[in-house]
Amino acid sequence: MEYREFGKTGLKPSILGFGMMRLPKNEDGSLNEQWAIETLRKAIDNGLTYVDTAYAYKDSERVTGLCLQDGYREKVTLATKIPVNKVETEEDFNRILDEELARLQTDHIDVYLLHALNRDRWDHVKKKDILSMAERAKAAGKIRHIGFSFHYELDVFKEILNGYDGWEFCQLQINC
Repeated sequence: MEYREFGKTGLKPSILGFGMMRLPKNEDGSLNEQWAIETLRKAIDNGLTYVDTAYAYKDSERVTGLCLQDGYREKVTLATKIPVNKVETEEDFNRILDEELARLQTDHIDVYLLHALNRDRWDHVKKKDILSMAERAKAAGKIRHIGFSFHYELDVFKEILNGYDGWEFCQLQINC
């Protein structure tokens, strides 16, 4: 497995990550927890150290939390994402983050992403001052590093990069 420095975080996770978005389902439509636990732990046992989930991935954070029990949480860089469009107040931000921490069965998120920023979401982030909320959560130790995920146009990407001096990373996924 290869590892690389991740932005300005000081972390050096595996370049191959495990995304928890599209996990296999059982016949009843529920996520196949046994498959997820066995597969993710096998990947970690073989050197994978980056695990990615999000608030919006239905039931994914809860299953990720199950996977990372029994000492596996300490072996990974854990990433999750906040849906900025659901944040109107600091209470919303804190409620969502606390829900994520509970689902993931952890006391902190290693890399916390503002999810899928685009022009409208970036405008919302600025209007609601969501980055200040993230900074306060970081100061409280609930998150370690602040970044964003992105799937939009280059001019907006540049605007977002230049719009906040505190970005520590950006995640551009290449899904396999």
